[in-house]
Amino acid sequence: MTSTAAAIPSSTRAANGRASTSVPTSLDALLALDVDTLAALYAGARVPNLADVRGDLRGRMLATTVLGGRAASAVRAFASSSAFPWRGKSFMPKDALRGDGINRVVRDRWHLYRFETFIARSRAGDFDALQLDYDNRDNPFFIRPIKDEIRELSPGLWLGQAYLQLPRAAHLVLYFALAR
Repeated sequence: MTSTAAAIPSSTRAANGRASTSVPTSLDALLALDVDTLAALYAGARVPNLADVRGDLRGRMLATTVLGGRAASAVRAFASSSAFPWRGKSFMPKDALRGDGINRVVRDRWHLYRFETFIARSRAGDFDALQLDYDNRDNPFFIRPIKDEIRELSPGLWLGQAYLQLPRAAHLVLYFALAR
């Protein structure tokens, strides 16, 4: 089952509490939003077509769900700086249903932590998402339990959730975004 853009709230709330009347169209605009607003945008976004996420996409970590207060603000500030090591993800679809990808870090010099992609039910609700599964033997043990998923906000802009899969449940730990 998929959700459409019609479910996106007409008014979004930034981290400073101010209302915005449109869906963000850039990585920087998404960085200003709080976790509740990111969750609402995510639920209302579309399932991406694998062919649309082909190639190198710029990335931005947006917000953590496991920290609050000053710690969350510090992480958000670091994520918006040029010193933040994660640069994005590169996607290589194999066909319409499956693909591979890898993370780019430190000025795009290192390609680390390969993942497999496929469309499946989201951990966030009753809709599908593009899943990014890091559980492969080439990845270190601490990366393998990571389960990312993305949905399309608008052409060329995707909102993602990163989960840590523990033995009994998956736990949402952060929001990120990708852009062409």
